[in-house]
Amino acid sequence: MNSKFFPVIIVLTLVLVLAILLPIGMAPNNASLNYNNVTVWTHVNITNARPEVINISIYELTNSSNTNITLNAGGFKDIICNATLRDWNSFSDIIYVNATIWNTAASSFNSPNDNNTHYTNTNCTNSGNGVGFYVNYLCNFTIIYYANNGTWMCNVTVKDSKNTTGSGNGSTIFYPVYSLNITDGIDYGNIAVQAFSNNITANITNLGNMQINVTVEGYGAKRGDGLAMNCSLGGNITVVNERFATANIDWSLKTPMTGNSQTLSNLTLSKQINNAIIMNNTYWQLYADSLNNPGGNCTGYVIFTAVAP
Repeated sequence: MNSKFFPVIIVLTLVLVLAILLPIGMAPNNASLNYNNVTVWTHVNITNARPEVINISIYELTNSSNTNITLNAGGFKDIICNATLRDWNSFSDIIYVNATIWNTAASSFNSPNDNNTHYTNTNCTNSGNGVGFYVNYLCNFTIIYYANNGTWMCNVTVKDSKNTTGSGNGSTIFYPVYSLNITDGIDYGNIAVQAFSNNITANITNLGNMQINVTVEGYGAKRGDGLAMNCSLGGNITVVNERFATANIDWSLKTPMTGNSQTLSNLTLSKQINNAIIMNNTYWQLYADSLNNPGGNCTGYVIFTAVAP
């Protein structure tokens, strides 16, 4: 064999050996291809977004500027939890909204409904203002007069067409309400001068959401005039001749009116907590004194005021 081919054979043999020994896919030892970091792009397609409660405002139905609530004495007050909602799949993807409102001092979100502390609305209504991803839902609550005062929390929960949910809270204040109702008038009937009327009962009912005491103030024509009655044929009855008590007792033991505000002693009306109305009796008598020789039909006034104990 010609010796000039030996170097070629040796080179080919080395190349073949290296090709066998090097792992398939091994990068060559080239410094220009060693990187400290590499950035790659990523992608995902979200098929459904969870609905969100963005904001909750609470106010009286008849006056949206009243964001803290004064209940109607002896009646009902409609209030609104107005929820601003967002769904990235479009506001029309929202299919159901409900709400719960409760007194934070005496109840919780999961408590049973109670006129004093807890109300629910299972069917809030679309306000009709939906645009793009946003819409408002209105959740109405009819609150009875003796509902607890203090901080109330409103939770609104929203569900979309894929049954995913979102929720949020807002708060308001229910103010204390001191209120009462009285028997329609105190009619002493027919009496002669220098005679006593029968014992007349006046019922007092607590129409607020607080325990109350009661004060009374009497006058004839204007406050502070020192009279109990003004009479159509002339004369009058002085204020001290009208008396009251919180028990059915004799005239001599009753308290004379003074023309100033006086507390009905031993009379505290608790706050109503169920359907049983809180009522108590007061007892009244009149003496037709002869000092100013009253005659004819006589009229006067008694102011009953609910006050904090």
